[in-house]
Amino acid sequence: MLLCAFIAFALMFAEHRLPRVAELRAHLSTVVTPVQWLASLPSEALSWGALAVSDQRDLIDENRRLRRQLLTLSHRVQRMASLSAENARLRELLNAARHRRVPYITAELLSLDSDPFTHQMVLDRGRTDGVYVGQPVTDASGLIGQVIAVSAYTSRVLMVADASHAVPVRVTRNGLRFIVQGTGSYDTLDVLHVPDTADIREGDLLVTSGLGGRFPEGYPVARVTLVVHDPGAPFARVEAEPVAQPERSRHFLMLFPPRRTPAAGISDVARQAALSVAAGAVEEAP
Repeated sequence: MLLCAFIAFALMFAEHRLPRVAELRAHLSTVVTPVQWLASLPSEALSWGALAVSDQRDLIDENRRLRRQLLTLSHRVQRMASLSAENARLRELLNAARHRRVPYITAELLSLDSDPFTHQMVLDRGRTDGVYVGQPVTDASGLIGQVIAVSAYTSRVLMVADASHAVPVRVTRNGLRFIVQGTGSYDTLDVLHVPDTADIREGDLLVTSGLGGRFPEGYPVARVTLVVHDPGAPFARVEAEPVAQPERSRHFLMLFPPRRTPAAGISDVARQAALSVAAGAVEEAP
């Protein structure tokens, strides 16, 4: 045990001091990729088996439920079209620039980190797909996190719930900007340095502000669940609940927003290849 602890501390020290160790780690991640794929096979087999043994009554009930959901979503789409047209007219009146469409590729979950002190996951997209360190990742509900390590065929994502992760956000209701930081819990985020007099309320939706150039603007991050004002303190205690559901989702979107400065270690050719792959995925999507 002492030998393993010594080796672990030596590797952590080498990773922080020697840049070559990160490349070695990426190559080793490529080697263990088949093991990660094999580890994900049992859950896929269980899903297939549950579908195969479901009886006709379950299928009929599910079909009826999906029809009701489709009707509800169709109504929302009709309303959204009207709101989008109205928004476009207002932007033209204000001479505002239209938001650029952000290319993306889809990714599937391979594994979730079992360490209770870290919140990371491994996706089945890597360097060959144009994935890069710092790339934002979302699910169907909102922001999941960002890529922190890339191998040839897989990538490791640090989730917003991790205590070392922070995201610049703004309140959709009034535009106030804050920083949201993970707490180590899937259902709680901290909103940092909120003045006691700030106009922030329970139920406010927090979206990415676009500051810093890492995350594109307007993606949902969290919803405020608790605001505590202490007259004797300069800042209020504000907590929020993430809108994304990493513990339930299996499929994700890896975004390719326009980057203001080239990321270290990514050449112009690789960056253009990444955008080409993302554009092709967008064209293939229904």
